[in-house]
Order: sequence, then structure tokens, then C-alpha cells
Amino acid sequence: MAQTTSGELDERVLGRRWTVRLDAADRGSAAVRISCSRPSCIAQRLPSAAAGRAAAAAHLQAHLRAASGPRAEAYCACKAEDCHAHARPDRRGERPEPWRCGGAVVLAVLSDRAGRWWRAMECCSRCASATPGAKIVSTAAPAPAPVLSSGTRAADGRPSTMPASAQFSHSPSPAADAQRVPATRPAPARSRHRQKKIAQRVIPYNLRPVELRDELIELGDLFRAYQQRPEPDLALLADLHARKARAFATWADATGDTRLRLDGQRAEQAATAARLQHQQRTGEGTDADGPVVPRLLTGPAHWEHARSVLDHATANSPLPGPEARLLVVMLTLRTAHTGVGNLVGQDLTGLGLTDPEHLTEQLAECGWLSIPGTVGDLLASRPENPTPIAVPSLTPRPDTPSPFTFGKKLRPKLSGWAQRVVTDKKLRKLKASANTRLLALTLATRTSADGQLGPSGEGITLEPLTSWCAVDPVELRDLANQLTTADWLTDAAVTDTHLTGRLTERVLPLTCPLP
Repeated sequence: MAQTTSGELDERVLGRRWTVRLDAADRGSAAVRISCSRPSCIAQRLPSAAAGRAAAAAHLQAHLRAASGPRAEAYCACKAEDCHAHARPDRRGERPEPWRCGGAVVLAVLSDRAGRWWRAMECCSRCASATPGAKIVSTAAPAPAPVLSSGTRAADGRPSTMPASAQFSHSPSPAADAQRVPATRPAPARSRHRQKKIAQRVIPYNLRPVELRDELIELGDLFRAYQQRPEPDLALLADLHARKARAFATWADATGDTRLRLDGQRAEQAATAARLQHQQRTGEGTDADGPVVPRLLTGPAHWEHARSVLDHATANSPLPGPEARLLVVMLTLRTAHTGVGNLVGQDLTGLGLTDPEHLTEQLAECGWLSIPGTVGDLLASRPENPTPIAVPSLTPRPDTPSPFTFGKKLRPKLSGWAQRVVTDKKLRKLKASANTRLLALTLATRTSADGQLGPSGEGITLEPLTSWCAVDPVELRDLANQLTTADWLTDAAVTDTHLTGRLTERVLPLTCPLP
């Protein structure tokens, strides 16, 4: 394309441009949609992104084959978008300058790095070379310039206003300049030096000592590699957290950043917890005789959360009595994270309640529980069609913090653990009452590591125990006898101040030992 002025653009035609886009067809689906800027092209739907990219490239190639090639009389299609050639680098806010075009008209193709769109356009060779990533497909032949009376040709096919004496022999001809196509400017290369990170913190490139920086970089790589493991290795994770704690402490000393020291303390706590879980699962590094118990809830944090639910039900149960307390505990575990959950009739009838329908109606009438229909519909619901329930007091609010600190992934584990305890096969075979099941659930959270009642095996004080189970001390002896019959307790004894004994080995996997 020869050098032009803004008045000459009126005598030329706008360059053609085709854009093919690849977009998601539906939310949550892998299907994609292909659309073309040409009005006559109909959108296509493909099952995957790979198939969509292939179809989009083929669609653009079809347009290129059907096109007649670049036209010498066209001016840049990119001028309307302030390309690098039309706008000066130091004055990006100015209007594009049409006289900055130069060279032959070409047909250029460029695409998005992410593979979301492809574009072909007619433009001058200068604009094509200034566009990152553009590739020239074909070049237009120069238009023949009319011969002037002086024997010279105009560069753009119009009479030249330059006198013949101004044509110097050493100056290149405009036609020859029009045929020269500048090389395509390559796409800007990405930075070679990527930022190194650990725990979402950027490791400064000038951190000293160098050994500390190398250790942090290596730890970041090891943590990322651990996240890709198909199976967890708690011993390895504990070692990584311990190394991270030492490295962050040194980093904090070198920079004086208190947040780094706090991160190091948290890493040390994580190392302790991971090592304890590993010992409990494998028995390595423990002084206990015999095999280690494979508990349903695997760590001290889980055990504390289980105890927090029982304490919350004790303080916030809307109705008195052990049956209401047990039902409140189970419903709280179903709705603890968001205040809503699902329930079926078997969840209520399997708790040993005397009248589950009447008790559920009482909870709904006092406003503690909300159900969409009647209690009869709830009791008749099946697993394939559960009934949604809600506990308004557990619904998160901006001004009221949640009474629990565990997340949505731990909630079903705690609910499953409680369900396993209260529906134990020997308790069901004995047709144990709700009082007995609530005592079994409470004792499971108040034992030592080997199953002895109390933190050190000295037993559980009666006053808090009767408060947790909502029973009188007189009833406690009969309930302990029922648990002994159900092979839950052994060597049980009720004194004036304590309940002593030990949980049987059969139920040790369901226990939550005290610290």
C-alpha cells in the first residue's frame, strides 16, 4: 500500500475482515459455540473445545480459500482499532493517522493465544508487521501506475505533482518500495524469570542468605508435588510442615515480618497434627502396646468439633428430656454448616424415640425446626425423595457468627459418626431407648485413648454427665447396665461422684479421646 493521505481514503475500499470466535455453549458443559462475523455464517455447536478449535480454524481457512486475495486498492481494516502502526507510541490518545500506512496490501491472519478467536484481515504490510503474532498469507500485486508525460509513473495511479527534475537516480522507485513486505513482528516473549512462591507468598529474588531462598523454593515445589499425589502420606506432610516452620522462622528473623513468624507457628501446629494422625493410623512412634485403633474420626480437631456439637445441644435444646436432646443433636449435625439439610423417616424412627412424630411436631411448633410439609410426610419420606429441613438458629447471618468452626466437608463426617453410634447393631438388637443411645454418644467423647472413661481413666464426674444426657443420677445406673449388656461398657461402676469403667474394644473406633 503506497503512502496515502486522508482525502485519498475516500477513493479506496475498506479492507475485509473475518473473525471466528469460540465461546462456551452452556454453563457447566464442555460444549462450545463457534460464531463468525460474516452475517451469512450460521453458528455451530461442537461437543468439546478441541473439536471447536479444529472447526474454527477450518472455517477461517474456507473463507481464505473463497476470497480473491488482497486487493491493491483496499486500505487497512485495522485502522478503526488504533493499531500500532496508525497511532504513535508516545501519543496513544490521538486519532489514528491514515498516512502512517505503507507497503503492499496483504492478507494477514492472527489468533488469540488462548485459542478463543481467529481473525483474517486486509491491511498494509506495515500494519501487519506491527501487529504481534500476525502472519502474512498473501500479498497483493502493485497496481500499475499511469505513465506521465515526463515518462514517470505516479506511485498511487494519480498524476504526480512532483517535477521530473526531483526524481533522483539513486532514490528507489515507489513501485519497488511497494513490493517490499516487512517481516512479521514476532509475538512478545514471556518473561523468562517466573516468580517463585510458597504458600501464596512471593519469594524475593534478592532474599539473603541464598541458602534460605533455595530452601523456600524447594519447599514450594515439594508442597505442589505433594498436592498431586494420588494418596496422602502424613509422615511426609509432617516433615514438610516442620521444614516450613523452620524456614519461615528464619525468614521472619531476616526481614522482621511478624506475619511470617505467625505462618511459621501455624506450620509447626500443622506438622504436629499430621504427625499425630500418622501415629494414630499406623502406630509408628507411639508407646502404646498393641495395635492402634483406626478411628472413624481421625484427629484431635475432629474430636473437639464432636464435643462442641454436644455442648451446643446441651445449652440450646428448646425442649427438656433426653429424647429431645438426642433429636436436637442429630438434627444439628444435619444442618450445622448452612442451617439446612435433608432428612428421611428412617433417620427419626431409628433413634429409639417413644413418639418421634409428636416430638418433631413440638420442635416445629416452637420454631426451632422448619419443615415444608407435615411431620407425617417427613416420616414417610424415603432416601430417594428426602425432605428438606431447616434450623433457623443455625442459618448464617452477617451479624451473628456461626456456633461451629468446622467446614462443609467435615459436617457429613460428624453426622455419619453420630449415626453409627446411635444405630449400633447391638443397641438396635437390644431395642435400647433414646436415653441409652444418648449416653453411649456422650461416653464416646469422654474417654482416654485406650477407652477408659475420663481423660486419665479416673471416670466422669456425675454432675456434668447428667447435664449432657439430661437424666437423673438415679437413672444413670440402669443406663450403664444397658450399655454393659449391649457390649459397650465393661467394669462399669456408678459412685456418688463418678461413673467409671471402660468402653469395649468393639466400639473403640467410634471414640473421640480427650486430650
